[in-house]
Formats: sequence, C-alpha cells, structure tokens
Amino acid sequence: MPHPVIKFGTDGWRGIIADDFTFANVRTAAEAIAAYIHAQEDPRKGLCIAYDTRFGSRAFAHACAEVVAATGIRVDLARAVTPTPALSFGVRERGAAGGIMITSSHNPAQWNGVKYKGWYGGSGKPSMIAAIETYLGQPVPRAAQPATIAEVDFLPSYLKAIESFADLGLIARSGMKFCIDSMYGAGGTILSDIFNRIGVANVAIRSNPDPLFPGINPEPIEPNIRALGEATVANRCQAGLCTDGDADRIGATDEHGNFLDPHKIYSVLLSWVLKRKGWPGAVTRAFNTTRMLDRICKKYNRELIEHGIGFKFVCDYMLEREILMGGEESGGIGFQRHLPERDGLLNSLLLANVMAEEGKTLGQLVADLQAEYGEHQYGRVDLHIPDAIKNAAIVRSRALPAGDTTFAGMPILRTETLDGVKFYLDNPDAGTRPNAAETWLLLRASGTEPLMRIYTESCSKESVAKLLESARAFALGG
Repeated sequence: MPHPVIKFGTDGWRGIIADDFTFANVRTAAEAIAAYIHAQEDPRKGLCIAYDTRFGSRAFAHACAEVVAATGIRVDLARAVTPTPALSFGVRERGAAGGIMITSSHNPAQWNGVKYKGWYGGSGKPSMIAAIETYLGQPVPRAAQPATIAEVDFLPSYLKAIESFADLGLIARSGMKFCIDSMYGAGGTILSDIFNRIGVANVAIRSNPDPLFPGINPEPIEPNIRALGEATVANRCQAGLCTDGDADRIGATDEHGNFLDPHKIYSVLLSWVLKRKGWPGAVTRAFNTTRMLDRICKKYNRELIEHGIGFKFVCDYMLEREILMGGEESGGIGFQRHLPERDGLLNSLLLANVMAEEGKTLGQLVADLQAEYGEHQYGRVDLHIPDAIKNAAIVRSRALPAGDTTFAGMPILRTETLDGVKFYLDNPDAGTRPNAAETWLLLRASGTEPLMRIYTESCSKESVAKLLESARAFALGG
C-alpha cells in the first residue's frame, strides 16, 4: 500500500520542512532504505550518508544514520556539509551498498529531501526506488547490537578526482579571472579554494552556507543568477561559474554578465571534448535539450542518443554501455569516466579548462559555436495551473494535426511524444538565416504537481518569444 506522505520521485523523496518533511517521516524513509539494502543489496558493505546546507539537514542525516545503524548496517556519515557528487563518489570509492543524501537540490528553502544513490555512484535506478517504496511503513528487524556510525570526510578523494580530471596547470597559466557563485549551497568555497591554491584570480559570492537562500531559489537560472552576472562584470571576470544548492548542477554567465543556459554549456563542453580529447562513447541528451548537440555529434561522427527527461536516463545508459557524456536541460551534465552522476563542480572546472585551452572568454566560445552550427536560441516557461487545465491541454495537444495547425503562425511539420508533446514547426525566419536551427516546441505536464513546462528552441530570440506566448495561450485554453 502506498505511503500517504512519502513518495519517491526520480531518485528520492522531497517535502516541506515541518509539514510532511518531519523527523518521523525521514526515519520512515530511512527504514525503508535499510530494509531494501538488507533484502536486495549486501548490508555488510555499509551505507554512506551526507547532507547539504538546508535547514535541519545535518540533524536529519544523523537521524537516518541512527535508523540504518540500528538494523545492523554500518554507516559512514559526513562530518560536514557535502556536495551530492562527493557523496556519490564516496559510495562508489568505498564499495558501499548505497547512499543517502539529505538535500532538496535546487528547490526553494522550505523544502528538503532524501535522495537515494546506488552502489555505482549515481541516482538509484527506477527499479531500486520502486523497491524502496514497497518497504515504506513496514517493520524492520533491529540488530542485537547497532552497527557503528563513523564520521568521515568525503571531500579529499572527491577533490583529488575532479582536480585530476581537469588540467589545473593550464587554467593557472591562462591569466583568466573567474567569478564563482555557490548560491549559499553545498559548493561553498570549494572552487574558490582550488583556484586560490593554484593562483587563479577569482571572486566568490554567496559562498557562505545559508538555509534561507536569501532572495533566491538555489537554481542556477534567471533571475536567481543575476547577482553572478553583475559581479562578473563589476570584477572584470572572463566568466561566472555557478552551482546549485547541492552542487550537482551548473550555471554560468559570460564576461558581459549574460546568462548562459545549460544547453550552451553542454555544447561548449561537448565540442571541446570531441575536438581536444577524442574520448570514446556515445553522447546522450534529454528530449528537451538543444539540437545543436546533434549537429556537433554529426560533425565528429559520434552517435547521439535522445531519451526521456531526467538524469536517471543518462545514468541508465552509462550503466549499460560506453557513454562519453550525457545531460539534461536543467544543468545536469555527467561524464561516465568520472561518475554516472551530475557534477556542477567538475563541469565548472572543465569550463575554465576549455577557456584556458582555447584562449577565449565564455562569450567568445558560445559565439563560435553559434557561427559554426547556426544560431540556436532557447526559452522555457513554467505554468503553475490546476491539474484539470494542465491535463486538458496535453490531451488537446496530442490531437493537433500537422499541416493546418500553427503556433505563432508556424505550421506543425511533425509531432513526437517521447516525453510530453513536441512539435517541429515550419519557421519562416529559418529561410533568412544561415544554417538555421530547427524550430521545436514542447509541452510537458508534471506528474507530481499542478505545473506545465513549455520549452522551445528556434533560430532567433524573437521567434522563441512568440512561440512561448502562443503556447502559453494554448495551454490556458486560448
């Protein structure tokens, strides 16, 4: 029987602190995870637990540790705030049965969550999460003697891994200056400390932990990232680098303070890796990400796999076959040779690495890509609307015929329904622009809340704005 409050999503459960995210419910979730490990993993391998800067995260992590240890599973518990990718790295490095991360990632301050990480160092597979849910509220046998809880530091080995993945010497010799924004989250002073140690000029903002995330949600998108853009310009930096609340996602601004969406970041990193590194493996991208990635892969004769929305799909592919890198629309990008996991800190170092190797600012790198592969402009709108309106819009969108139906005056060429409803459109602007990007529009309803997201990509900012407004009117019943 489903639990009335605890519902695990992609890789865990989240809730409102003191409303449904209570100590009692957190302990229930931890018991279910312990029961799963006893039943389907090797409990002798132990469990790793860490936490972010959110209100109560440390206390919630300690509660989880006590529950798990009481069932006879030893626990390695973080002694301080820890980024999610550092926990995932620790799980794999230590050969643990799994991991628990107390975080609600990029959500507003009133939220917290319990994420489950698999033994391989990435988000729990859907089969794992489904199994954990079956144990919610079930009694778990207690051990005659509780297992040990050891406080550990997951950072040193993780930092060694990301510092060796990037070329720090090259960054140090570049003479470039960076602005770093941790959004009051688990990224803290990590990047700034690395740059200071190797002599790279940098300015840090919002690096102090603050569970209120004052004035922002810790998600590296506009408007939350505006302070980074302003600081980047004011301090004459060549780029601004940003991580979200638990430091697994990346955001960035160019030297002019302009927000660079995750699609541009992914494209910069992919182009560099294929050009400079030549590492093997296919490339994956979510259904709502830029088609510029397809053009880059085509140039280098590299297979591109399109999949559903969420990093769990990237992780699944990385566990099944050789994957160079994979990513999603929200700034989660991962490299299989590092971890089957998003890592905002590693990707920040790699962006600095690309800039150093190419001798260009972040804005120049993006301009080069737009010139070579055609201008790709992207936009997204989140509509908080009642479920009835949301669901009706999806039903209507699925029934739209190609040819006669238009959005912003652009006829539908074809429709895809891999994850949501995606329309490819005949954009008249494309005829006037060299190597124009394909124009597409995606409507996707949240399965867990009264929310519809509308995504679009086109060859001009003007058509992106028109499409978002047209789709908004359609979704609201216009």
